[in-house]
Amino acid sequence: MSVTVLCVGRMREKPYRQMADEYYKRLSRFGKYEEAEVPDLPEPAGASPALEARLREQEGQALLARIHPGDRVIALTLGGRKLDSVALSRHVAKLKAEGASRLVFVIGGSLGLGENLLARADEQLSMGDMTFPHQLARVMLLEQLYRAEKIAAGERYHK
Repeated sequence: MSVTVLCVGRMREKPYRQMADEYYKRLSRFGKYEEAEVPDLPEPAGASPALEARLREQEGQALLARIHPGDRVIALTLGGRKLDSVALSRHVAKLKAEGASRLVFVIGGSLGLGENLLARADEQLSMGDMTFPHQLARVMLLEQLYRAEKIAAGERYHK
C-alpha cells in the first residue's frame, strides 16, 4: 500500500521543505510515500462565512479530484480522533493489513476542509487541540508516520 499526504497549498518556506524531504527520504525504505498538493485559494480580507464555506468547498473539489475510489482517506481536523504514537502505528499497520490500495492523509488550507471532503473521508484524525501552521503540520505528520513505521518494524526510536 502506498501513502499519500494530500495538502492544500505549497510548502513555500525552505526549512519546512527540507524537513519534509528528509522524512520522505527516511520513509522510502518502508514503502511508497508521496505528497500531492492542490492550490490554496486566495482568501479576501473580511470574507463572509458563506464565501469561506464556498472556498473550502472549491478546495475540497480539487482534493477530491486527487482521491481514487479505493483510497482510505484520513482527514486531519481539530475535532478528529487523537492517537498517541503507538496507537497511530498500530492503526496504520491495521489499515495496511486490510488491503486498501492507498492511504491518503488530507491537510486542508487555512480555512479548514470543506464538507464535501469530510463526507468522503473514512475517518478524521487530530494532531491535538492546538492549531499549527499547515507547513509545520505536514512535517509533524510525516515525523509521526516515520515514528509509526519504526515502531511497527520493532526498531528503536527516541522518545
